Amino acid sequence: MKKEVEFQIQDMLGIGMTLIVVTLGIAYGLQVTGDVKEDMGNDACAGYWNTSSQACEVSATNNTLLSGNPEQYNASEDGILAIAKIPSKLGTIVTIIVAAIIIGILTRYLWVRFN
Repeated sequence: MKKEVEFQIQDMLGIGMTLIVVTLGIAYGLQVTGDVKEDMGNDACAGYWNTSSQACEVSATNNTLLSGNPEQYNASEDGILAIAKIPSKLGTIVTIIVAAIIIGILTRYLWVRFN
């Protein structure tokens, strides 16, 4: 007795939408933390915040370093670096998900075929 197994492309729609939402969420999160980092640097600086060197300086014309980056700025910078590592792993995550789907399809097919 043979049993037919059906698979529909809609089964993968949820996974695809989840990956899209994750990617958009990470991109938006990085943009927000970048804005926060800039605000932390500007507000905590007692002099002129040089956006190109990312340092607090005496004035716009005097590039003498007034102070190093404030702790808030460094914390937001570290957070951005940590969040930015996630998108670099999305390719591996997608590969694992696709492999799991293929293995699941093959296992289900073979299980029905040989039972």
